[in-house]
Amino acid sequence: SNRHHRLGARIHDIDHPHWREDLQIIVGHAGQRVAYIVLPKVASADDALTQIVALDEVRALYSIEREIPVHVLIETPGALHEVWQIATLPHVESIDFGLMDFVSAHHGAIPGSAMRSPGQFSHPLIARAKCEIAAAALGNGVIPAHNVTTELNDPDVVREDARRARNEFGFLRMWSIH
Repeated sequence: SNRHHRLGARIHDIDHPHWREDLQIIVGHAGQRVAYIVLPKVASADDALTQIVALDEVRALYSIEREIPVHVLIETPGALHEVWQIATLPHVESIDFGLMDFVSAHHGAIPGSAMRSPGQFSHPLIARAKCEIAAAALGNGVIPAHNVTTELNDPDVVREDARRARNEFGFLRMWSIH
């Protein structure tokens, strides 16, 4: 039912022992169809670059000539600190905000209420992160993608989260888990 014959895939984070194997499997089996690879939980621009270089090596191994774009998930304070450098890396198509892991990475300093509306738009540390991510992405010709909404039953809440992300912070896409 995938009429465009394209797919995106998220690999394990750089601290997981199998992230390189993930790239081998995905590119080896579906390299011509991969629309993008998601790089989660990077802590720095160097982390993202390490995974991008490995992706290029695997592409060459399987004779995939076209670029495979990457979407970098900003889920750590370190990644947020280096988001402008991350946005300039080769093959970066999208900078995505991983709100839930970002809140968790603050070890209780940000309350759980900041993971849903209205807190996700009003908590100062979250609003700052959203502004930095969108500014870095847009400033470098990269697409900023907003985090998911945790609301599963009310489409109006989802719609309002998307509206606010676009109109108040400049996000051009939004993740969906449903």
